[in-house]
Amino acid sequence: MSIGHTLLGLLESGPRHGYDLKRAFDERFGHDRPLHYGQVYSTMSRLLKNGLVVVDGIEPGGGPERKRYAITDAGITDVAQWLATPEKPEPYLQSTLYTKVVLALLTGRAAAELLDTQRAEHLRLMRELTRRKRDGDLADQLICDHALFHLEADLRWLELTTARLDALAAEVRR
Repeated sequence: MSIGHTLLGLLESGPRHGYDLKRAFDERFGHDRPLHYGQVYSTMSRLLKNGLVVVDGIEPGGGPERKRYAITDAGITDVAQWLATPEKPEPYLQSTLYTKVVLALLTGRAAAELLDTQRAEHLRLMRELTRRKRDGDLADQLICDHALFHLEADLRWLELTTARLDALAAEVRR
């Protein structure tokens, strides 16, 4: 995810302080990985340097001064271009899991056990996501569906790899 573009998009509704941007980000997108304040301020500093935001006001506070940021026309154009650009599909052609399976086979370890352990972890996470989806709002449901579809594809790969494990072992040990 592009943190900078996300913060710019949040600024399109009006100027905000860094604290407000963090809160809005975490509320909408950071359920599983909230932003750190340092990340917000370093990103805003970069956006400011690149002319995508301006400081719209400075207010004194109990600590450091609070800057209010506003998006510029260049920032709006940048967000529009980012939104219009399709994301590159991630085919996972060199996944860590594949590497572990091949290394297990090469070193004489139990690749089938590795696949079984991974399957159990996928199923555990799928149960957790299903509970979250059931209890969540529409945004949570959509995020969980996205993750569940990816996990289902991974499970299909785990099954296929398990079925082809003997052939893969013969191939990698040549």
